[in-house]
Amino acid sequence: MSLELIFSLALAYLVGSLPFGYWLARAKGLEPLRGASYNIGFENAMRVLGEDTVIVSFMLDFLKGALVVGLVAPFDGNEPALLAGLAGYVGHLYPPAFLFPKAYPVRGRGNIFILGMLAGLAVFTAFPFWMAALPVIVWAALLGWTRYVAVSSLAAASTLALEVLLSPSDAWGRFAVLVLLAAVIWRFKENLGRVMDKTEPKVGEVHHIAGERKDQIVSAFLIHPLSPDAVFLTERARWLKPLYDRGWITNSMIYTFGKYIRPFKIGELRGIYTSDGQEIRCHILTSPLVPEVFKNEPELAKKRAIQGARLALELGASTYGLGAFWGTIGKKGLEVQAAVPEIHVTNGGAYTAGSIRAAVPQILEHWKTRGEVMGNLTAAVIGANGVVAFGMARMLAGEVGKVILIGRDLTRLDKSRATLEKAFPNTKFVSSLEPHDCIEADLIFTATSDPNPVVFARDVKPGAWIYDEGRPADVDFSVLEVEGVRLIPGGVVQPPGSMYDTNGWATGSLGFGDGNVPACLAETLIIAANEAWDRTSLGETTKTENINYFVTEAERLGFRVLESVEKPAPPVSGKNSGFGSALN
Repeated sequence: MSLELIFSLALAYLVGSLPFGYWLARAKGLEPLRGASYNIGFENAMRVLGEDTVIVSFMLDFLKGALVVGLVAPFDGNEPALLAGLAGYVGHLYPPAFLFPKAYPVRGRGNIFILGMLAGLAVFTAFPFWMAALPVIVWAALLGWTRYVAVSSLAAASTLALEVLLSPSDAWGRFAVLVLLAAVIWRFKENLGRVMDKTEPKVGEVHHIAGERKDQIVSAFLIHPLSPDAVFLTERARWLKPLYDRGWITNSMIYTFGKYIRPFKIGELRGIYTSDGQEIRCHILTSPLVPEVFKNEPELAKKRAIQGARLALELGASTYGLGAFWGTIGKKGLEVQAAVPEIHVTNGGAYTAGSIRAAVPQILEHWKTRGEVMGNLTAAVIGANGVVAFGMARMLAGEVGKVILIGRDLTRLDKSRATLEKAFPNTKFVSSLEPHDCIEADLIFTATSDPNPVVFARDVKPGAWIYDEGRPADVDFSVLEVEGVRLIPGGVVQPPGSMYDTNGWATGSLGFGDGNVPACLAETLIIAANEAWDRTSLGETTKTENINYFVTEAERLGFRVLESVEKPAPPVSGKNSGFGSALN
């Protein structure tokens, strides 16, 4: 390969990297992400950016693709042209950072560039016209049939590669089309995954962005698998489940490879309509990090949460909720917010606490209306070493005759017991390391981060009420086989309207039953609906005024706290598997 050709290929890369669409959007005073292809696609770009901007951008990208081929027209053969097309396409996808001084690069799909490249092959080289036209025909036919841009683009790139491989060509030509095909696959890998998950928008679908319509609110929520086998709940990974069942894919492999996968969208909640008449849509995002990663590699988890925030922003969300262990990293969301200030981040702690604060008095009131002598009742609090469970114990103290504090650190439990005994001298407190000691309790409250159940049928007596705030659930559904037991899922909320998810399985995988969401997700929706940006939950401190705000606003907007579980829904995949989505 001559120096002249190398220089021409370098020039082709620079020409391909020119971000005309980005510059045109900035010239109109629009934020670059508002025009991101990931978010709104060609039709919505026409609506948001305007027809003139999109058409000019279209023409410039087309000319850019043809120009890179023309740069090497003086060289003999088709191979330099294919190499130039590859260099220009890579430049289009991965432009130099200096071209984006005020934003991280927004990479387009590159379809228009490739269309221009094919036109350049037909005009400037000896490349047969029919070979340049066939990929375009395949692209148009599949786009009309499937309405998925990713599927038609991959098919078109595969057609071009097959043509070159089957025709007389030297090694450089074959190398160029194979690398080009690999680049197309890599660029569309997330789109193809969303096609499998049934969350990829089709041509013709309108997706509004934050602030564009006052009657439609867009938000996003990040979850994670609670156990290794839950990774295979997504459609894109379900086909690998038999290999996991046979032991060919191990938990260690899932732990390792999951760390290299960026957040992606697995579903979208729709049909949520507030009493104000607003529709709230929520993109459900995930990254396959199992709970151990959050403890062992918190910086990696923070990095993924930040990437999830940027994805939420590209998807048009105004508010971004951190579910389960995501809410514990980056100083409980503070560092995520600082990294992506364009979107409003919350860890959901205020409404989670509010749902508890509202639920415990209601549970006690039920027992009082039954004529029970409250001083004769015993309550057990499991996970009392934690802040949430200790708060429950304080609410129960003075209302019942005895409180059993159950946890894993006896020294800390005894300190908590001493604090409560001083404040509530008329209540008896007991420290314990054994969950089975709740067998004598009339009321059981649990809030742990244990990945497996800690309360079973053998641990509860007939007629006991159990309030389970743990995520994953602390209570095994076998308790419902005990006569008179009532299981109350802590922090489970039913949004107003008729909520459904677009692919039919994402809601169930959350583990709260169809039509229900955790309180931390509900907080994300309420913030988005009210544009209450100053109410986000971040950091260690949760303001009492914010807790009261979400309790009041949830009721006003039509959110309803779930009061009991009469019949359990079967687990999606194994005991307590699924995706975590509530704070512990």
